[in-house]
Amino acid sequence: MKCPFCSFEESKVIDSRSADDGERIRRRRECLKCGKRFTTHEVIETVPLIVVKRDKSLEVFDRNKLTAGILRACEKRPVSLEQIDNIVDSIEGKLQSSVDREVTSMKIGELAMEQIKEIDEVSYVRFASVYRQFKDINTFMDELNKLLTEKK
Repeated sequence: MKCPFCSFEESKVIDSRSADDGERIRRRRECLKCGKRFTTHEVIETVPLIVVKRDKSLEVFDRNKLTAGILRACEKRPVSLEQIDNIVDSIEGKLQSSVDREVTSMKIGELAMEQIKEIDEVSYVRFASVYRQFKDINTFMDELNKLLTEKK
């Protein structure tokens, strides 16, 4: 396993734990060269999930792409990497346990927004602004008003 910081190929496992009811193993590793720590996920290979994008094109589900989108929305907010990992784990688990092998990008976005909303409202609005492609300030304000109404 290459270190994401220095690309050294040897690391030691510091902690392993089961995730998703034993479907995945999450491992904390430490690089033997630079000493930095990183997380890996070991998962059984299954039939890949296919994402149907808005333009009807197809692509294989990419966990890293989902993580990057959520990270962007949570940037400079009090949201930990562990919380983001948990959101992505939960979404991927729901998608994998579904009978359908094809899922729309809209469905993935909705699942992400539900969970981000519970953790941090500002991150939720950031994610929603990109996901829902707010066209002007009025659609942005509509989303904020919905959020405020739900809090009452």
